[in-house]
Amino acid sequence: MKSEAPYQATTMDKKPNYFRDTVEEMRYKVTWPSFEELQKSAGLVLIGSLVFAAVVGLMDVVFKTGLEAFYNSFH
Repeated sequence: MKSEAPYQATTMDKKPNYFRDTVEEMRYKVTWPSFEELQKSAGLVLIGSLVFAAVVGLMDVVFKTGLEAFYNSFH
């Protein structure tokens, strides 16, 4: 007599559990930062982005000026 294999859950069977577990974890297990911590982090990201943009802009001006001087030396 042949025994049947145990039921294997399909991907469609797992989706409701996945979404339910995700919502539960986001509500009860994740430690969310306070509003003040978010403001500080956002400020740091903004300052870092501005500094990075200034450095890249300065490098662009320096390379542009240097290459123009180099190319103009051949005319």
